[in-house]
Amino acid sequence: VQLQASGGGLVQAGGSLRLSCEASGRTFSSYTLAWFRQAPGKEREFVAAIRRGSGSTFTGVSVKGRVTISRDNAKNTGYLQMNSLKPEDTAVYYCAASGTDIVTTVNNRRTYAYWGQGTQVTVSS
Repeated sequence: VQLQASGGGLVQAGGSLRLSCEASGRTFSSYTLAWFRQAPGKEREFVAAIRRGSGSTFTGVSVKGRVTISRDNAKNTGYLQMNSLKPEDTAVYYCAASGTDIVTTVNNRRTYAYWGQGTQVTVSS
């Protein structure tokens, strides 16, 4: 599966953005979808994931209560709605997909074999 992330940009603190991850190739619904982010000089950090099948979601601690992950399998697209953005949310955001469905590893970047190119999110104070 090929992934294309979009929707990043410059936003003021307190603002919102919705990122999109469009998939092509094999059946999108058969993949667990996740978002990670990476700020300069930092490790890639788990943001959120949504499982294939059940659609149950998981959210990283640093963004809990401020982000919502969703997917539209008919459109082969996943979304990350981000609200109440803070300057520390500034990073390149990557979408990723995995053919596995192991709950205990949804926040581990090594679970995901497929990655999009990333979209820059910059939050000004």
